[in-house]
Amino acid sequence: MKVRRITLWSLGLTSHETYYMAEGKTCDTVKTHVLCLETDTGLCGWGEVCPIPHYLPAFADGVPSAITELAPHILGISPFGIDAPMRKLDGVLPGHAHAKSIVDMALWDLFGQASGLPLYALLGGRTRADMPLYHSITCIAPDEMARIAREAYATGIRQFQVKLGADADWQADAERLAKVRAAVGDGPLVYGDWNCGATKLQATRTGRAVAHLDIMLEQPCKRLEDCADVRRATGLPMKIDEGAHDLASLMRASELGVLDAVALKLSKFGGLSAMRRARDLTVHLGAEICAECTWGSDIVTAASLHFAASTPQGALLNTCDLSGYVAPRIAPDCPTRHNGRIAPPEGPGLGVAPDRDILGHPILELD
Repeated sequence: MKVRRITLWSLGLTSHETYYMAEGKTCDTVKTHVLCLETDTGLCGWGEVCPIPHYLPAFADGVPSAITELAPHILGISPFGIDAPMRKLDGVLPGHAHAKSIVDMALWDLFGQASGLPLYALLGGRTRADMPLYHSITCIAPDEMARIAREAYATGIRQFQVKLGADADWQADAERLAKVRAAVGDGPLVYGDWNCGATKLQATRTGRAVAHLDIMLEQPCKRLEDCADVRRATGLPMKIDEGAHDLASLMRASELGVLDAVALKLSKFGGLSAMRRARDLTVHLGAEICAECTWGSDIVTAASLHFAASTPQGALLNTCDLSGYVAPRIAPDCPTRHNGRIAPPEGPGLGVAPDRDILGHPILELD
């Protein structure tokens, strides 16, 4: 079985509400790309990638060009033994992890379909029936953020990511964290996320103001060394996101003492193949994992859920139903959250297939 045709779609995903983040970052309507790799046996493997603006060195409009460049080396690939062809693609086009993640995901989908097994079985075996979700709260007025937290809590959510820094006001950020903490009570996980947009001074002042509360901080500064300084100054645990993108960065974060938790995202690492290696190292280093991707709809959500469902016991912090934040939903058979938790799709491979009518006309067809 070999890949004989490549089809790529592009469509806009609109958030149910605008996400405001530090340094003027926003997430409203963003572009996602959906890839289909069709084999000579008729099987279709699906992938998706949706980099958001100003977040990572990943340009959404560069995905078609990268796929075109890689196409001669994708056509003819067998989905059995994915690591070897993916390493070959690294040699053809160094970097561009986000563009490769869509290819890697589709190959894993084909591998699962051909094997008759769901991806979680191929990624290490299912370790849990379902996974806890976190809810991300846009950076707006503190009282409004507390209201969103209460509404999410009522649906069963027990982990809350509080976006910080949109107004570069450390006291407002401290109020946001304190009010969300009060809104959800003792016990649930609350963590404040600057998305690299704070200075050491801003993050330290915020952290010290809430140090008496049960709070975790997420990636306040761009440099891991600066995050480590904030952790030492505040005494609060730290989750790393943007700063963890390969094995070396995971090792460095651990050495600096900031790897209490980490976001492993498909588009950062380059797909499920690289994520498996990152997961093994993260488990060895003793950190807890948020299993997800940068943004997207049902296909990338399904891949994240399979990865989360196969993560060893004790190592999974949470996951995210990315498709629950956006419209349109592109795969009607994708799972949805229930009582603050979500289960992976059943069926071979990813277990989901998009509605081609929703995808519209392809922007690229190669064979």
